[in-house]
Amino acid sequence: MTINDMIKSPGEWMRGTGPEAEIVISSRVRLARNLRGFRFMTKMDSAERAASESLIQQQISDSNILQQTTYLPVHKLDAMDRKFLVERHLISKEHEDGQHHRSVVVGDHEAVAIMINEEDHIRLQVLQSGFQLHEAWKVATRIDDSLEQRLDYAFHPQLGYLTACPTNVGTGLRVSVMLHLPALVLTRHIEKVFQAVAKINLAVRGLYGEGTEASGHFYQISNQVTLGRTEEDIVKNVEQVIPTIVGYEHRARQTLLAHDRKRLEDRVWRAFGLLRHAQLLASDEAMMMLSMIRMGVHLGLLPKDLTMRTVNELFIFTQPAHLQKLTGKNLEPADRDIRRAEFVRQKLSPVKA
Repeated sequence: MTINDMIKSPGEWMRGTGPEAEIVISSRVRLARNLRGFRFMTKMDSAERAASESLIQQQISDSNILQQTTYLPVHKLDAMDRKFLVERHLISKEHEDGQHHRSVVVGDHEAVAIMINEEDHIRLQVLQSGFQLHEAWKVATRIDDSLEQRLDYAFHPQLGYLTACPTNVGTGLRVSVMLHLPALVLTRHIEKVFQAVAKINLAVRGLYGEGTEASGHFYQISNQVTLGRTEEDIVKNVEQVIPTIVGYEHRARQTLLAHDRKRLEDRVWRAFGLLRHAQLLASDEAMMMLSMIRMGVHLGLLPKDLTMRTVNELFIFTQPAHLQKLTGKNLEPADRDIRRAEFVRQKLSPVKA
């Protein structure tokens, strides 16, 4: 599979399947690991980075732990392909922007991505559509155990796995769930949710993780503490709070339907009308409008032939790099706005309003 093959489908995080998929977009587990005998990434020279990358990539390949494996040397990719992988949630923005020898191994229909030479030597990520955090963790654990039999991880008997960032020391585990919460934003209850989440040591981040802002009413809820806790405890802690937030969003949607239906319908249909007829469409504007119609589809406010899958695909394919890959050439921002509007009109034109 190549990057050009990936453009044919929306990827794991936007499949729109799995439990609570109307609100829970995806569940992610990420493990940070480093190799004994190699310095941390910030201290390595170019020869060490190339050596660690080659060793890790070879062991992943020899282990046969992934299906349909694709190896992508990130340092050799052009800027658009790197941005495409970020939009796909297969690499981080840090991995995109690095200037050193680095790569990513993608497998199992994009549900698994192993970043090599990011902040740590290994960043193993497992993504599952919908609320499937425990299932993602089981897959990540299986892959990690297999790699640990082949690679000598940097591990301290008291501290646990050693990582470049002190906040990851211990289990090296970050778990996160991406949520679509437009009703909580509209009812102005989203800040209360954030405050409650912070009290139990969970973090709220934007669409592309740490350092990014919310876009299209997407929020990631993740753990902050890894040291002194077991992997099971970390997963369970996040797993327990998500149903509560999902319940708040469900109730907020029902409250809007019961007490402010006309205003809600107006928001949804205005967004639908704009997307069907716009001649220019900026990326942020598209995300907000798609957020409204995604909620409208869930609540049955829009025609039944507009499916959640179509809306999910529009979220990813209207991103700048995806749009340019579909078009087959680099586009200036103004030209992207024209092409984005055209693409959305084409996808929504079959819908009978």
